[in-house]
Amino acid sequence: MKWLFRTAAAFAAAVLFLSVCYAAPSDSAKSAILMDADTGRILYAKNSDCKSLIASTTKIMTAIVVLEHCQLDEVYEIPPQATNIEGSSIYLQAGERLTIRDLLYGMMLQSGNDAAVALALACSDSVAEFVDLMNLKAQQLGLHRTHFENPNGLDGEAHYSTAADLARLTQYALKNSDFEDIVSTKSVRIGDRSLTNHNKLLWSVDGAIGVKTGYTKAAGRILVSAAERNGRRLIAVTISDGNDWQDHKALYDYGFAQYPERTLISAGEDVGWVDCMDGNRAYLTAGEDVSYPAYENENVRVTVQYPKFCFAPGAAGTPAGYGTVTIGDREIGTVTLLWKGREQDDRTVTENPFHVWNRLPSRG
Repeated sequence: MKWLFRTAAAFAAAVLFLSVCYAAPSDSAKSAILMDADTGRILYAKNSDCKSLIASTTKIMTAIVVLEHCQLDEVYEIPPQATNIEGSSIYLQAGERLTIRDLLYGMMLQSGNDAAVALALACSDSVAEFVDLMNLKAQQLGLHRTHFENPNGLDGEAHYSTAADLARLTQYALKNSDFEDIVSTKSVRIGDRSLTNHNKLLWSVDGAIGVKTGYTKAAGRILVSAAERNGRRLIAVTISDGNDWQDHKALYDYGFAQYPERTLISAGEDVGWVDCMDGNRAYLTAGEDVSYPAYENENVRVTVQYPKFCFAPGAAGTPAGYGTVTIGDREIGTVTLLWKGREQDDRTVTENPFHVWNRLPSRG
């Protein structure tokens, strides 16, 4: 069975901040990142851990908190506190009745700051209480360089994030099918309003999913986007980038071309050995295919973690243990090891007996 590493949150967090040394397209951003959405591998990074104002990309977190606390088809009566909000607006009227889903469209497509406040009040007793939920979610996701003051992204001294944290937040958000459906919608009608998504990539980039635009004079242009091609998803974030549409397009072309999903190890392939007590060597094979977004010339290694030795090998094809898979010096996951059976040691071996030889991933 083909296995694409979709590792646990702790592992994804460790991988997230790794940088890539290969040549990448230039960009105009203050900070930027390109991430593989399935594995968390960083394909390109520029000042990705620098704290910055994030404007309306704040609404990614607002949407996730709403989706996890409210029913989408619930009808909500707009209170006066959610009207006449500073900045972009869908011009809500007090007493107007809209569903939570409608308000999410108004917030994510039209970037309505009033819709964001209405959603916060629909989910909590106050905006301040809702912001506490946003910050709690950031902590739970390990977004340690992120803090919110409001649900809409108006500038504030304690309202900030980073390109890396926004990418990781988006990686989480896209696992929610309702979130993906909303942010990838090009246009929609809610009540008597016709809304068009502000994200131009939906019309210009192959496989674009959307996500969120943002702008304030102090923050500059901020863009969080995602794209899917041939079953693979990448996430791009640029902060303070006057040429963000073209930069995202270039980042996707680079990422999909230079880091295709490659078969690193094939099921049944020899990937290690252990020495038996009788002096023979028992060889181990991979129990499944291992795929990962890999650069063409990266080396792959499996370190046998268990077993370290054996009295006698098990029957061919039965479980033997597991090995750690690395690319260069980066651990990317584990692979099941199966017994191949007992063999006389008729090979010339120069490697450490608990490692396999270097090999290159196959093309395609």
